[in-house]
Amino acid sequence: MKTLHIQAISEPSKVQTFAALTHTLDALPRHPLREMLWFSDGIKPVVAFAMGYAHNCIYLKFYVQEPQIQAKYRQTNGPVYKDSCVELFIAFNNEATYYNLEFNCLGTGLVGFGENRHKRRLLPGSTVERIKTWASLTVDGQATWELTLAIPAAIFSAHHLSTFEGLRARANFYKGGEELPIPHYLAWNAIQAQQPDFHRPEFFGELQFA
Repeated sequence: MKTLHIQAISEPSKVQTFAALTHTLDALPRHPLREMLWFSDGIKPVVAFAMGYAHNCIYLKFYVQEPQIQAKYRQTNGPVYKDSCVELFIAFNNEATYYNLEFNCLGTGLVGFGENRHKRRLLPGSTVERIKTWASLTVDGQATWELTLAIPAAIFSAHHLSTFEGLRARANFYKGGEELPIPHYLAWNAIQAQQPDFHRPEFFGELQFA
């Protein structure tokens, strides 16, 4: 399993623009999603992410290039995984339960919590919308898009985290597009399963917050 060390970054000031935060993340190491899962018919998007944190907030930026794009779902907790989508699944304290945070290329989010794909509950929309998003998209032959997320600790409402400093967690990062003309599924840490299924915490890697 892969291990990722998450760097602490300077906490953005209240007057700092979100665009400035994305530039801070640009200076961090980028981690590619190289594991092409299940079927792709030769379609393999180029995807990477950068991740940092500041006390009680995770900052995550995805970088995506793909030949086809969809942004159909605009309502919080809608099925954004059917669109051009990036995802973070994360578990704390070696628990069986984990959170799934999923966002399409416009930043529309879905967040759930539970112990497997069948036993899950969606977080209230008002909670999900506390995640701040900043998206940019260019389509010129292929789609190039970036999505920056500021995820406060309060999102992980079952754990009451006061800080991420020194915390260890298990996680995986994904790129999907279930309703695209040619669906695809990519992961940071490889999954061994016969059918498309991101809800496989036994294949999560490790996160270590500095």
